[in-house]
Amino acid sequence: METATKSNHIGRKISRIRELRGMKQEALAAELGISQQSVSHLEQSETIEDEKLEQVAKALGVTKEAIENFSEEAVFNYFSNFYDNSTGQVYNNHCIFNPLEELKKSYEESKKLYERLVEAEKEKVKYLEELLKKR
Repeated sequence: METATKSNHIGRKISRIRELRGMKQEALAAELGISQQSVSHLEQSETIEDEKLEQVAKALGVTKEAIENFSEEAVFNYFSNFYDNSTGQVYNNHCIFNPLEELKKSYEESKKLYERLVEAEKEKVKYLEELLKKR
């Protein structure tokens, strides 16, 4: 009997860390000196070369190991039980971050971008049709 193992999809981890840091793909792209499309492709990659991973980690303000070892559970555990070293007290903070709201915002932003791209393509087609009529 086989047991399912959890995927170690580096691209998804980069995406989540970027989102948690409040960074858009465009901002990460600018930091890395690449296009937004390249960042999107990077975030879809299951594996990434060590040198590139180091660059991404630096741009995100984390270590390469932090990306490799990132897990959603660890993030939520960290924020759920925050330990204050100065007083020695454990605070059980409730996170005000709602993942569904963030997903909804991301979807709405993507939809607006898609609509703008479609409109731009329509304008290009109209322009090209006008050029053809003039011939």
